[in-house]
Amino acid sequence: MARRPAVVTIADVAARAGVSLSTVSRALNGNPTVDPTLADRVRAAATELNYTANPWARSLVSGRTQTIAVVVPDLANPTFQTILRGLGRAAAADDFHVLVSDSAESVDAERTLATTTRRRTDGVILCAPRMPQPDLDALSATLTPLVLVNRTSPDVASVRADYGAALRAQLDDLHRLGHRRILHLSGAPGSASGAQRAEALDAFAAAHPEVDLRRLPCGVDADAGAAAADAVLDSGATAALAFNDLVAVGLLDAVRRRGCRVPDDLSIVGFDDIPFARFTTPALTTAAVPAEELGRAAWVRMRALLSGEAPPPSLTLVPETVVRATTGPPPS
Repeated sequence: MARRPAVVTIADVAARAGVSLSTVSRALNGNPTVDPTLADRVRAAATELNYTANPWARSLVSGRTQTIAVVVPDLANPTFQTILRGLGRAAAADDFHVLVSDSAESVDAERTLATTTRRRTDGVILCAPRMPQPDLDALSATLTPLVLVNRTSPDVASVRADYGAALRAQLDDLHRLGHRRILHLSGAPGSASGAQRAEALDAFAAAHPEVDLRRLPCGVDADAGAAAADAVLDSGATAALAFNDLVAVGLLDAVRRRGCRVPDDLSIVGFDDIPFARFTTPALTTAAVPAEELGRAAWVRMRALLSGEAPPPSLTLVPETVVRATTGPPPS
């Protein structure tokens, strides 16, 4: 029977370099207190022996797991997937791993996941948390280092998209097209972006009393959009603004099945610009949230916190309106 090759340990490296175990550990972890000559000797010995540090042992010595936790409300939403892609790639470039948890739109699950994952990782990024502001403020103090995406809390690093400004731009575009009966399909109750949109709707209504602007409670996925089709058509609205692209896609399919022509009879507007929004029939007008950029910016702030540095200032990005084929003038 062939013998297994002997496993090279940190003790072997210490013996080859003629130094202590602690010196090997500090040298391989880049500790600047190690004499440069000794550090070079340790690295040379490790190379000669083909030594690879055990990551678990390294985490015990350094107190770091090289892992951060990210909690999102819904992994089925492509926008959160894109944020995670930007964040994950940026973290990987710095030799960090990302642990992802899905709270399934549950505030209780969100709180539990944030707390438990922080015990196993070096930091937490909460992506669009659903919890009320007082709860978020209280929890934030227990999760340092912490970065928030699409939420803010005092003294916490954050990045976010300005959903209110983007919705105002969408409303202005519909108004310029001539729409005077507009319906907004609202999303998840308690959503911070939903609150921004509500403020934008109120401001638009106050500035344009000639517009019949209504709100229809809805969900956050394609099934919710499809289920709202009859209510949208019965409302007499000439334009429907969906909470996100998933809702818009579900609505688009359902009203077309009922014989409604888009945009001749009804204009439909989404939000997020998910990857397949441009491939719907007709192609979906929407607002492009810079999701990947938000993910990268969140990691930049987490990396600074992990390094003991002051993070960059909080960042706000405005989604850009993307006009495609689901919007046009109202029917005459």
